[in-house]
This record gives sequence, C-alpha cells and structure tokens, in this order.
Amino acid sequence: MEELFIDSELADIKEKVLAGERLNREDGIKLMKSNDLLTIGYLADYVRKRKCGDEVYFINNRHINHTNVCEVQCKFCAFGKEPEEEDAYTMNLKEVAKAIDESPEGISELHIVGGCHHDLPLEYFEDMLKLAKEKRPDTYVQGFTAVEIAYLAEQAELNVKETLERLKAAGLDSIPGGGAEVFSPRVREQVCENKISGEEWLSVMEQAHNLGIKTNATMLYGHIETSEERIDHLIKLRELQDKTGGFLTFIPLAFHPENTELDDITPTTGYDDLKVLAVARLMLDNFDHIKAFWIMLGTKLAQVSLGFGVNDLDGTVVEEKITHAAGAETSQGLTRTEIVNMIKKAGRIPVERDTVYNRVGRVNK
Repeated sequence: MEELFIDSELADIKEKVLAGERLNREDGIKLMKSNDLLTIGYLADYVRKRKCGDEVYFINNRHINHTNVCEVQCKFCAFGKEPEEEDAYTMNLKEVAKAIDESPEGISELHIVGGCHHDLPLEYFEDMLKLAKEKRPDTYVQGFTAVEIAYLAEQAELNVKETLERLKAAGLDSIPGGGAEVFSPRVREQVCENKISGEEWLSVMEQAHNLGIKTNATMLYGHIETSEERIDHLIKLRELQDKTGGFLTFIPLAFHPENTELDDITPTTGYDDLKVLAVARLMLDNFDHIKAFWIMLGTKLAQVSLGFGVNDLDGTVVEEKITHAAGAETSQGLTRTEIVNMIKKAGRIPVERDTVYNRVGRVNK
C-alpha cells in the first residue's frame, strides 16, 4: 500500500499515524478537506487494526421511542411534533411495557429516547426505568440524550447531577450520544436554537461520567457545518475523553433532509460518509470504538466502512422511528444472523456485546 503515499499531500500525516502521534486541528482539517479517500481509509484502517484487531462488535438491542412530542423543534428533525399535530404520540407506561414484552428474547439493551415533552414529569421516566428493570432485569437500559436530561432537570427544578442520580437509582445504565449535533455556536443558532449549547451537552456528559455512567458520543454532519467545525467538534470530544474516559463509542450521524426544514440540502454521499468515519478514527485516538449506524448508512455502505476504521455496526434495533421519519429507506431492524453475515463477508470476526462492551459471545469466523 506504500504506493498510496507517493506524492501524497497526506504523507506528513501518515508519518504521525504510523508513529502513534496525536493529530492536531490542522491535520484534521487537512484530512477532512482532502479528496484522497483511499489514503485516509488506509490510515484509519491501520489505526483500527492496531487498536482493535479484526473483531467487529454488534449488539442485540431494541429501540423504544416513547414520544415524538418535542418543544425543541430543531430544523433538521423530522421526528419531533407539536402536541396538537395529528401524528403526535406519547406512550403511556402500559404501552412501554407492551413494547418491552414484545422485544425478542436474548436482547441485552433497551435503547430509549424521545422528544422533550413538557407534560412528562421526571417520575414518568423513573417509573419507565423501574418497569424496564422489572421486566428485563439482566438488560442494560441506555436512555435519554443529554438534551432530554437537561430538559428534565429544568422541568423538575433540579440540577443535572441530582437528575442523573435519580435516573441512575431508577435503573439508567448508560446514555446515548444524541443531541450533540455540531458543537459550533454558529451552527446551533441556525439549526437548533432552542437546544442546549454544545458546552452544556459536554457538561451533562462529564457529570454522567463522574457518576460512573458511561455514554456514547455523536456528530450530525452533512447540513450547514464546515470542515473546521467538524474537526473542532471531534477535538472537544477528545478533550473530554482525556479528562473522564467515559465515552464508549463515537457514532457519526449522516443528516437525512427529507421532511425537515432543511430539505433543500443534498443528502450525504457514500464518499462523505466513509471519509467522516475514517477521519473520526484518526482524530479520536482515545476512543476504542467507532460505530457505523447502519440505519442511516444502509447495510452495504456500513459493511464497506469496516475497511475505513469502523469496528462496530450497532445492533438489531427492531424498530427505529427517528431516522425513518426523515426518509431513511433502510429496514426497521436486522436479525442477529444478518449482522453476523455482514461482518463475516467483510472478512472480520463478529463479536456480540452488551452496552458497555462486555462480550456476550464471539462468533467463530
């Protein structure tokens, strides 16, 4: 593969990567603006192999989106609704219980996220968590984005730490990475002005980490953000990870414009998606796991991404509403067998995991 680096504009970055040196902001911007996708992918895959080997993780999980009513109303979101809209919904606890009961046997995670609904008190979420633990005591509950948690704290007139402590006591095991979007104040002012700031998102996650609650991290890309703003976002995540070590995985989320207020934006291409995943692997040197969320990318591109620094394909999901509201044409869920076959056909070793990357089982190659 050395021929990739003959006269390459990325030769200096290659030397840093091979030496295990941390890339700086200028390196990241150079990578993000480069059209040399094969070189970027090669370097990302080199780091992936050095850090993780050939094992690729997946989880047997179930998504539950308990409400689409949301006061925040981001311009890039097709999921959130006003309470009076015809297709607005909120699940009561009996309906949540039914969704849990209908979840396949053997799942190791319930993934619960929804909108910021002003009529749902903190007690509703505590009761939901207790219910989940009663019905599936051996299942991790990954629930409620940093945005939801900050909103709950405000509604309950508590600080974030107190809110997190109550949720943890009720059964919350970890927090998904949603709501990070892009930390740039310029971007947030234009596309999600009612949402907590990037600094507030980071603060919620830091407080969660300090309480022993592991979290994921995300970045929504492919709308109005610049290459510089993408890299600044990754560096802020890297800095917090240096401080707390509390992030489990990073998940870039490709913007889906259909049915949003930004529907004039052209969707990301596979080229864009692979580059963002690969650059994330190179910049986030203190993250063990980079996840390709197949719901957004499609199964074929997610499989290709395993050669661009990715070592996690998320999971079975069962039912996903947020991305599909924005026009995603992927399946609502995959079977365990389908995910295992995707990984094996890419020449990698499937490993079933739980939420915090404990091994449930390694599937023989």
